[in-house]
Amino acid sequence: MAMDIGVLAALAPLLFLLLGLGFTVVIDPYIRRENRRIMLVIVLLCLTLIAQNLVENSLASGPARVTGRTLVSVYGYIVRPVFLILFLYIVHPEGKHWLWWGLAAGNAAVCLTALFSDICFMIGSDNHYHPGPLANTTLYISAVLLANLLVQTLRSRREAGKQEKWIPVFIAAMIVLSVLMDSRVQAAADQPVAFLTIAIVVGSVFYYLWLHLQFVRGHEQDLRAAQRITIMASQIRPHFLYNTIATIRALCRRDPEKAEKVAEDFGRYLRQNMDSLESAGLIPFEKELEHTRCYADIEMVRFENIRVEYDIGDRVFTLPPLTVQPMVENAIRHGVRIRKEGVVRVSSRFTDGCHEIRIQDNGIGFDVNAIEAAGGPHIGIRNVRERIETQCGGSLLLESRMGEGTTVIIRIPGRREKA
Repeated sequence: MAMDIGVLAALAPLLFLLLGLGFTVVIDPYIRRENRRIMLVIVLLCLTLIAQNLVENSLASGPARVTGRTLVSVYGYIVRPVFLILFLYIVHPEGKHWLWWGLAAGNAAVCLTALFSDICFMIGSDNHYHPGPLANTTLYISAVLLANLLVQTLRSRREAGKQEKWIPVFIAAMIVLSVLMDSRVQAAADQPVAFLTIAIVVGSVFYYLWLHLQFVRGHEQDLRAAQRITIMASQIRPHFLYNTIATIRALCRRDPEKAEKVAEDFGRYLRQNMDSLESAGLIPFEKELEHTRCYADIEMVRFENIRVEYDIGDRVFTLPPLTVQPMVENAIRHGVRIRKEGVVRVSSRFTDGCHEIRIQDNGIGFDVNAIEAAGGPHIGIRNVRERIETQCGGSLLLESRMGEGTTVIIRIPGRREKA
């Protein structure tokens, strides 16, 4: 009875850990449906493995019950490689796993021989475990599966951070260490819970935590992709397209050379908008500046009362696409267009450990507090600010005075590079 209490005391933390893992998997909003099902199956198998340990220890501490101990031991050996294959489905779902299931089936066949032979192992009349010639079959097959899982994990999750990649390596090392520790314990009665059982349960929890980081990263990438589509759609405004085409058409008659220049700028503008849709990361400031110039040059042809000036003192750094150009567009459309002489000035410099970009205009200005609280035409400012903050740890500051103009200050942390 004392042994039963000791076993229960050893298994209770693992049981609570698994129940917590199962609950977390069910409520996790980031995990995909198929991965949720696989994780729940893993949790259930872990629970059966705990039950197997409990039953085996109960039988080992009582009278000789050879058949019962043999059955539960066979189950434990059969199910262990299955954990690794299930994790492989999460890590490498598009792979062909029939070979690994074949190895697991071979392991099961070898383990089942214990019911009528001692080729794998046997429970003797003394109620002790006795290994046979093929006793290490499960160990060898699991080692192959574990190595494959580790390789596929690191290969398919290359975008993971350097520190994160040590988590699956740690899990693999923990499993290997547990097998070595189990090999030094001969009698189940001397070992209330197999070290491998503990390693599988704890490894499942850590593996899920590691996968959760990947699920969240994938979710963020999907959000950024959707955001890029929204940004591009908002940038290619129908009225801008129509007005630009109308401008080119009108120039074709009175100034063909200028019409050709506007058409060239318009083509580059559209191409760079499409490129921004495909860009998942940061782009060189020079590329964003070129995009801004294309847009501004077109607008200066359409509106002869506006002028866009540049003072670029810092140009070798990266930033999210479509950050400067939308700010210049806002300055023209909502600021200087109605001025007799509207001026937008784009400048850049390196100061206080940051790449600083300023977009200043002498437009009509607006109430910053009202704009920050509401949506409307300036919603693009919040969009740009969020991308600068999340993608490069920068900031966007907005200053405006009614009747005097607006200044947008973008600051991106970094170091000054030589041009």
